[in-house]
Amino acid sequence: MPFLGQDWRSPGWRWVKTEDGWKRCEPFSPALEDGNNQLNDISHTVIITGDDEKGVYNTEDCEFAAKKRKKDHFRNNTDSQCFYREKWIYVHKESTRERHGYCTLGEAFNRLDFSSAIQDIRRFNYVVKLLQLIAKSQLTSLSGAAQKNYFNILDKIVRKVMEDQYNPRLIKDLLQDLSSTLCILIRGVGKSVLVGNINIWICRLETILAWQQQLKNLQMNQQVNNGLTLSDLPLHMLNNILYRFSDGWDIITLGQVTPTLYMLSEDRQLWKKLCQYHFAEKQFCRHLIPSEKGHIDWKLMYFALQKYYPIKEQYGDTLHFCRHCSILFWKDTGHPCTASDPNTCLMPVSPQHFIDLFKF
Repeated sequence: MPFLGQDWRSPGWRWVKTEDGWKRCEPFSPALEDGNNQLNDISHTVIITGDDEKGVYNTEDCEFAAKKRKKDHFRNNTDSQCFYREKWIYVHKESTRERHGYCTLGEAFNRLDFSSAIQDIRRFNYVVKLLQLIAKSQLTSLSGAAQKNYFNILDKIVRKVMEDQYNPRLIKDLLQDLSSTLCILIRGVGKSVLVGNINIWICRLETILAWQQQLKNLQMNQQVNNGLTLSDLPLHMLNNILYRFSDGWDIITLGQVTPTLYMLSEDRQLWKKLCQYHFAEKQFCRHLIPSEKGHIDWKLMYFALQKYYPIKEQYGDTLHFCRHCSILFWKDTGHPCTASDPNTCLMPVSPQHFIDLFKF
């Protein structure tokens, strides 16, 4: 019989010869289209093929049909993700006898478990920064599946921020860069490479704008606690907390909580230490900003230098690259290293370095 199935990879429909000609078998009724679990309990199904003839659809065929419909349902579900959830990935840039092809940025983004990484507070900022760098320059280099996973992870991040109010400023910057990139790509459709229909990208842009509005209207929950609060700590302890911050905007935000914290956040030595941590002395000389009293305004100096030079990035946990095995992995998960001393082969990978690994 000729193949008349819906999918060229499937075995096709089952046909039975009757007195009136060939008729297609109906293994299950449309009412059972979503009853995947019920099919597993059916031992056999009787199919009426004619007035006097009956055919038996055995258990193996039922299981095959159930699995195929589950697979089709998974593929058609736009909210589902196709992560491999692997702990590590081999990074190869050229074909060898053992491996053919090469590893792309989209493949690495799919196979490494970034979906679960955003649930870990140590990895959250790292993943957000990586998504921001991809939004700026590497969005079109992702495959269709990787782009779908990208926006699914972004959806999870926004939901997490809306529920936990954790670092909304970082997400606002990510969405701003992503919306700017999408506006440029959509306006230049035909000149740029966009995987998928243009209407899909317009819907994604509308979703991003809706997320931005939600974050704009986000109200921080006021916590009621009758115990010890931050304001009850001694001044030297509050000062030590401020000296642990590596981002100037975090210091300014904390200084808006109480007048005491504002006074401590305006300390010249605090901003001087912050500038010395992120920038070199040669960079200070090019952008000296004196205050009204003739002293150097280290606070303005920090934000001025930030415009010209990158600041040091700090993350609780990062991806690591094994130079001996060429394997990219999260440090706490480990990898099957064949070196005699695996610790000497490890190299922490920043978000920018992660992208550079897949540039050819």
